[in-house]
Amino acid sequence: MNENILDKNSLDLKIEMFPIGYVENDYLEPVYDENIYRKISKLILNEEFVEGLQRIEDFEKLQILFYFSKSEDYELVRRRRIDGELSGVFASRTPHRPNGIGLTLVDLLKVEGNVLYVKGLDAINGTPVIDIKPYTERFDNDSD
Repeated sequence: MNENILDKNSLDLKIEMFPIGYVENDYLEPVYDENIYRKISKLILNEEFVEGLQRIEDFEKLQILFYFSKSEDYELVRRRRIDGELSGVFASRTPHRPNGIGLTLVDLLKVEGNVLYVKGLDAINGTPVIDIKPYTERFDNDSD
């Protein structure tokens, strides 16, 4: 048997994560507005992770994983704001999720030490950043 394959007992597994930094911007409450994608945010990384930014400026776009720390509850099915239709949590971008993990594609504008300036982040001020990954057309674009 392949030891790398998770079995049904793995669903009891607890996963521990820690933030690598946090978001700094003008949004104090969730904003449901297309204009948020035009705004600039700062990602402030903990100093211990600065070395991990080496060559990050080689990329125009980044995928930011963050934790919806203000989201306390979720429903597996809820009405969408856009049209009132019922939708499952995994078929939506709601912050109300079983694990509260958000993912947004942003434009990298510049890097100054432990601060990344990005455009298009839909996270509020103080949101914990879990991870940063470069977006590459080769691996992340689904077109043939």
